[in-house]
Amino acid sequence: MPSTIGFRIARLPHLWRSIIDRRLAPLGLTQTRWVTLYHLWRMGNGQTQCELARNIGVEAPSLVRTLSQLESQGLITRRACGNDRRAKRIYLTDEALPLLEEIDAIASKARQEMLAGLSDQQIQQLEDWLAHIESNGLAIQARDQEAETSSVS
Repeated sequence: MPSTIGFRIARLPHLWRSIIDRRLAPLGLTQTRWVTLYHLWRMGNGQTQCELARNIGVEAPSLVRTLSQLESQGLITRRACGNDRRAKRIYLTDEALPLLEEIDAIASKARQEMLAGLSDQQIQQLEDWLAHIESNGLAIQARDQEAETSSVS
């Protein structure tokens, strides 16, 4: 029934993260920490705190505590940005790399299990559908924001 699609789409990320969280718990990582590390790893070293926060989908001030925890664990370092001393760039340490490879292996295994029974073609079709739905959502969001701005002016 089409009316349940939104609920299913909303539920899947929570279910996916819950499975990965449970499997990463023995590594001593909270969801906030592993998500932050994983995004930085995928984005590449030298991201600013603001860039990383935007990519994760959180506010920059709320990321500061997590970065402090990761820094105290020896997994990242923060350095002042060369042209803006107020901005901090974030770098993974050598100690983080084996941990990230383990996180990646655990996440890959969970992904395989979650997508079990789907062919490569079906997975690609799902990717295409999700991209299409996301594109529609972003267009709706932009229109709504434009309408709100127009009505305030």
